[in-house]
Amino acid sequence: MTKPVALILLNWNTPVHTANCIASLKQYCDELLFDIVVVDNGSTDNSLTLLKTQFPNLAYIENNENLGFAEGNNKGLAYSITKGYTYSLVMNTDTLVDEDIVSALSAHLNDHHQAAAVQPAIYWLHDRTRVWNGKGGFNQLLGLTYSDKTLPTDNASCEIAKWVTGCCMLIRNSALTKSGLFNKQFFLYYEDVELSYRLRGAGYELHYLPSTKMYHEAGVSAKVERKEGFLSPIIHYYVTRNRIWFLRKYGNMIFYPVYFISGLLYYGAAWLYFKLRGRNEKAGFLVKGLKEGVFTAKNLIWPHNN
Repeated sequence: MTKPVALILLNWNTPVHTANCIASLKQYCDELLFDIVVVDNGSTDNSLTLLKTQFPNLAYIENNENLGFAEGNNKGLAYSITKGYTYSLVMNTDTLVDEDIVSALSAHLNDHHQAAAVQPAIYWLHDRTRVWNGKGGFNQLLGLTYSDKTLPTDNASCEIAKWVTGCCMLIRNSALTKSGLFNKQFFLYYEDVELSYRLRGAGYELHYLPSTKMYHEAGVSAKVERKEGFLSPIIHYYVTRNRIWFLRKYGNMIFYPVYFISGLLYYGAAWLYFKLRGRNEKAGFLVKGLKEGVFTAKNLIWPHNN
């Protein structure tokens, strides 16, 4: 008999974090409810062999190259849907739990059929008194997505969100079959926000459950010491490009002048900062992200739904 939840972990050269995440899930969560599906995204550090040795009874999917967060997770989501799971729980590998979040999140979706997805309160791993990601919102005037980092109270109840984070989102598979999976064109960043808006467009709600919590280290695979700092320069390309793509489809045209002026000020200041600090690679990726964000044809971003 198929368990209700396929718990998808996308590994890319982070076997220690992935193993720690799996161990915490096995310690605190009811394994009668879920199967763990490890998707390896073309790791080059022998991750898959290490994880299979430590956890031989999990399901493994091997991608031959790094497909990005979006398409990498899509491989796990497709597996979940094909195998008949009711829900898919997408989680980052640099996370830990100290309570049964699988039971809490799945029980919530069982009781709230109007919700396509639900996320917990996500706290910083290094400071468990601070929220890293809470209820997702969107400032329509400024074209800015944001997360409410207010510390939940003891009696905090479910709230309706504009978007839920790919760091930890339990998704109803029947909703995914209507909305489609992550848009692989986004590759990395904003893919969760874009999917959230398609789920809402399909008539569903998105929920934030602050009474349930987990912990996130944040950005492990992108943080490597380099000449231009710890954050990979290409991150500026994806964040810039994908934010513009998102605004082109889901922003309000009335506010496009505001988006243009605020973007000109922000990205101009960021480019100048990078040049003054000698971070030319970051400046170059920022410009590339701006160009592709503005000029990529919509039918290339959303080939099946322009």
